[in-house]
Amino acid sequence: MDGTLVSLREPVSSLALYYLFKWSAVAPCFRFYLRGQVHGAEHVPHTGPVVVVSNHASDFDPPLLSCCVGRPVAFMAKEELFQVPLLGPAIRLYGAYPVRRGASDRQAIQAALAYLQQGWATGVFLQGTRTPDGRITDPKLGAALIAAKAQAPLLPVCLWGTEAIRPAGRGWPRCVPVTVRIGPVQPPPPTSQRADLEATTQACATLLNHLHNLGR
Repeated sequence: MDGTLVSLREPVSSLALYYLFKWSAVAPCFRFYLRGQVHGAEHVPHTGPVVVVSNHASDFDPPLLSCCVGRPVAFMAKEELFQVPLLGPAIRLYGAYPVRRGASDRQAIQAALAYLQQGWATGVFLQGTRTPDGRITDPKLGAALIAAKAQAPLLPVCLWGTEAIRPAGRGWPRCVPVTVRIGPVQPPPPTSQRADLEATTQACATLLNHLHNLGR
């Protein structure tokens, strides 16, 4: 990160809020209501900056993902999510920060780099938006660009089944099975050149779709 000092852990206050909310709300809901399973937790770096790259099918993905990797994850999230009851406060506690519609990519990238500088894991949905079945069909280069600029590793995390938690037209979240699979850490692109970003992005997309294909 341009030779500047990088923190090894998130701020103590954020860690305290993370564990309080995780064990009081998110983890019990994941384990019992959603019958959640986690595979590959041994791959998670517990200190230092890391770019968590994931598929995306539900507004519940950020808190569930952060719960399952065992550390706070700072997510770029559309500003509207912070107006959703319960969800907005939950993702803010977990480090999410709002990005306005129409905000420049540069602003979003600078925000992500600032969180990495503080020792956070920074989350980026590889496709940038939700997909109906959770599969990656049109991966974007943002996660790879952030990883290249920070020279931080990427951690692929696949969420399976979250699209069924609250389908369109339903109010209360449904009791459906959810599985989270964490893949091995991927190295950052060696440069910010487009060819390097595309290679890393495609490798992450392929791995995430493979993990998704494993199903429950």
